Amino acid sequence: MAKSVKWRSFLRTTPLLLILGLGGITTAVTLGAPGFTLPSASGGSISDSPKEVIDQVWQIVYRDYLDSSGDYDEASWRQLRRDLLKKSFAGSAESYEAIRGMLASLNDPYTRFLDPKQFKEMRIDTSGELMGVGIQLSLDKATKELVVVSPIEGTPASRAGVQSKDVIVSIDGKSTEGMNTEDAVKLIRGPEGSAVILGLRRGDELIDVPLTRARIEINAVSYKLNTTRDQHKVGYIRLKQFNANAAKEMREAAKALEAQDVDGYVLDLRGNPGGLLEASIDIARQWLNEGIIVSTRTREGIRDVRRATGSAITDKPLVVLIDQGSASASEILSGSLQDNGRAQLVGQKTFGKGLVQAVRGLSDGSGLTVTIAKYLTPKGTDIHKNGIEPDIKSEMNEKQLKSFTIEKLGTDQDPQYIDARKQLIKRIS
Repeated sequence: MAKSVKWRSFLRTTPLLLILGLGGITTAVTLGAPGFTLPSASGGSISDSPKEVIDQVWQIVYRDYLDSSGDYDEASWRQLRRDLLKKSFAGSAESYEAIRGMLASLNDPYTRFLDPKQFKEMRIDTSGELMGVGIQLSLDKATKELVVVSPIEGTPASRAGVQSKDVIVSIDGKSTEGMNTEDAVKLIRGPEGSAVILGLRRGDELIDVPLTRARIEINAVSYKLNTTRDQHKVGYIRLKQFNANAAKEMREAAKALEAQDVDGYVLDLRGNPGGLLEASIDIARQWLNEGIIVSTRTREGIRDVRRATGSAITDKPLVVLIDQGSASASEILSGSLQDNGRAQLVGQKTFGKGLVQAVRGLSDGSGLTVTIAKYLTPKGTDIHKNGIEPDIKSEMNEKQLKSFTIEKLGTDQDPQYIDARKQLIKRIS
């Protein structure tokens, strides 16, 4: 098939909304394709050459990019295209480097080029199965440091004590200074059973954490019935991430606890770094009968508003646990429940990741994530950088954190859960 025919077919790709974590970067995205083309700067065809992918990337940014850094200038962007298309590229490797340089000028860590292998891995990351050590990463825009958004529960990183906000300063002894997230992912990922050592900065302390890579199948939801001393029946649900199975598992958990006649719920989003956008909306609808869930603001203004559909499973009292590792989809869910008065939030301010990225598949199997919008809560709060503030603040002290294990979550040895349970009983009463 001629490449021009492939490109026409590519343009008809149906968009699919996602939030995903390539290399652990939790981000909201929409999968689709650019809808127009511009002529070659040289007046000739750029098909069947490395320039084709360069031009596809350029057009996507030109059409859809939402500038969050203030570094985008349309005239400069047009000149950049002319300059690049006048050059010769020996092959994909050179054109990929040109693309990465072009995107670096935007100073947006979430607008990233993915080579074919990375693009394939990105799609695997949302399936509920991961290969690696189980951490979600972000590049701090101000410091250019690699920061742990959250370790994924039950993974090697979580078991080794990696924490949200840890800064990765080295990987197997190699400094991460100047690395982007893709560079780090290439070093962190590897064959199952192999070892990697992460050098972390936690506050003023530097620590080395040895990890063994593993294939991790993630169950998004766990739940149990807790009965208090005064016989209140509390349904405890922990949502670990918003993967492809999360909405189904949440529905099953809520229905199972409803069948046990619980009095109310504690929904635990601590350390949840995000996942699929549609999963977060579906889950919000399981708790909300009416109201706005989330809206997105593009450079043209608010374009998409998602609402509840009257399909809530229960209207029983609800308290949500959040912390600094709750990001993106977790912030959408907690913000919607808070703004609609459906739940009280207990814990710490969330991570503050509220930019929407579009993921576009390109004609050679590579891909692009490009910032196209920002999230707003139902009351119009900009999630990005601001995060979601809890109604009731609850933190663990240093001594509690050092002795805390996953097994204590949702038990009488979990101080934040105890605070959430107190608020729930007040709402029940």
